[in-house]
Amino acid sequence: MRGRLARTIRTGVILMLLVLLTREDILEGVLRLLGFQGEILVYERESMGVLLLQHVVMVLVSSAVAAAFGLGVGILVTRPRFSYLLEGVQSVVAGIQTIPPVAVITFAVPALGFGFAPAVAALFLYGMLPPLNNTIAGMRAVDPSVKEAARGMGMEPGGILREVELPLAWPVILAGLRTSVVINVGTATLGAVVGAGGLGVVIIAGLVRDNPALILSGALLSALLAFAADGIFSLWEEA
Repeated sequence: MRGRLARTIRTGVILMLLVLLTREDILEGVLRLLGFQGEILVYERESMGVLLLQHVVMVLVSSAVAAAFGLGVGILVTRPRFSYLLEGVQSVVAGIQTIPPVAVITFAVPALGFGFAPAVAALFLYGMLPPLNNTIAGMRAVDPSVKEAARGMGMEPGGILREVELPLAWPVILAGLRTSVVINVGTATLGAVVGAGGLGVVIIAGLVRDNPALILSGALLSALLAFAADGIFSLWEEA
């Protein structure tokens, strides 16, 4: 109980810091306390709140698609009729994830254009392996005797899946979703390369201008967002 309360407080503090640092005056004050000097310490072309929102939307959309894919395909290949697909699917998905996100974005631009779509496509491809692997692991870890008992009670295969397998496998599946989301929070900074917005805009602006304060401000908010997402999933796993 105390551990859960501590994690709740910690996650709440991180979320509060994240919101506060979207205010330019507070962010600038923090950067000056850290020793940064100069006229431009915060990004002036767009508010940090808008960039943070763009970042969150990119992560949510790509992670939702990756979760749906991982859950659906993971369930499919753990059915006896389709079990022969298991190794092939895992190999293909693992191979896709070895492709750098920047390369995926580059190849996606000619087909999808600049903006939101290629960034989400890259994040989806990069984030789909953990949900898939964890769904497979969770479903295969369900004790066969439990499923046999459910059949003995007259349950249909669909009912066994919904009421027995998925509830028992859910903690493992959720851990995969957690990993995928945290990965995508960091990778989403690359979306700025193709005009998708997000906190990567600030980091790239800092690199172009040789301004460490801008780089740190974008990286700091990205890190806080990753910690917040991890904390939220940690609480969800304990619910």
